[in-house]
Amino acid sequence: MRIAVLKETAPGETRVALTPETAKKFIALGATVAVESGAGVSASISDAAYAEAGAEVGSAVETVKGADIVMGVQAPDPVALAGANAGAWIAATFDPFGRRDRVDAYAAEGYEALAMELMPRITRAQSMDVLSSQSNLAGYKAVIAAADVYGRAFPMMMTAAGTVQAAKVFVMGVGVAGLQAIATARRLGAQVSATDVRSATKEQIQSLGAKPVFVENVAGIEGEGSGGYATEMSPEYQKAQAELVSGHIAKQDIVITTALIPGRAAPRLISDAQIATMKPGSVIFDLAVAQGGNVEGSVADQTVEKHGVKIIGYANTPATLAADASALYARNLYNFLSAFWDKDQGKPVLDEEIGDAVRLTRGGQVVSERLKGG
Repeated sequence: MRIAVLKETAPGETRVALTPETAKKFIALGATVAVESGAGVSASISDAAYAEAGAEVGSAVETVKGADIVMGVQAPDPVALAGANAGAWIAATFDPFGRRDRVDAYAAEGYEALAMELMPRITRAQSMDVLSSQSNLAGYKAVIAAADVYGRAFPMMMTAAGTVQAAKVFVMGVGVAGLQAIATARRLGAQVSATDVRSATKEQIQSLGAKPVFVENVAGIEGEGSGGYATEMSPEYQKAQAELVSGHIAKQDIVITTALIPGRAAPRLISDAQIATMKPGSVIFDLAVAQGGNVEGSVADQTVEKHGVKIIGYANTPATLAADASALYARNLYNFLSAFWDKDQGKPVLDEEIGDAVRLTRGGQVVSERLKGG
């Protein structure tokens, strides 16, 4: 069983799918591990560190030759996989809804594509969930980046020269990223409030010491989609939420938006008219900017100033914390493959529940039910 890891080639991608720690663990299972030279440099991992862990380090061609499993952060171009064994597994993130052409290319080449972002949100798969591990870091980074751009301090400070008031931070969307954003803003001393379409998150917000801001008296709206994700709301709820948010957002110094719906463009949470009500010098961080944005006018990797408000957001937020993001992502991959490792066969054998959820292609066909007919 040969496991290969190539250097990431997507623009701005600094993460790597293997660390020396996980390389040792795969080798302990009986696998041969190969890494392309330079694959870990942007994540502060040297070739020597991989070699010391027992991995082979070489060129891309040498690395992928005879590979049974290729692991990546973002799925490599199928052309880069030439030399891998027929039917090789490719475990990476694929953006299958946005990059259907790439999924079809994998099917045509006979590879078995395993989309890590489709990992089901069930108890036994928590340690394999790359979206959660990366979103956790993204929520932290969003607050740190906003604090850097914001022209004032976060905590209240009482000095001989007077009092500095605490910054008011509003988090929109209380999933993994939102919860970490709340916790980080609280640690920095801000006055934090948060909202979500899922009523079940109210207690989570309160448990972190933040103020929940929720639409009241709109019956039957829970907002809970499959697997713990939010789903789209009724027009009545959307109208009530827009009115509530408009009144609250005008008083905020920092707004962090985190709302995503799998397989769909990011929902619009903040309009230009709402931005215009905010105080000059306020900051909005749009964590969903790469998926179309929660904020009207946001542009990935650019600071956009509208009505005196700075709007920021990264195309790849976890990649700005490459070392930690790589360590967590690599553990997700190891936890996934090792959980199904069959000692007699010397390879992982996936079950139906998780295997069918993440598998995009097999035997030259697109087999994912979520993609069929798409």
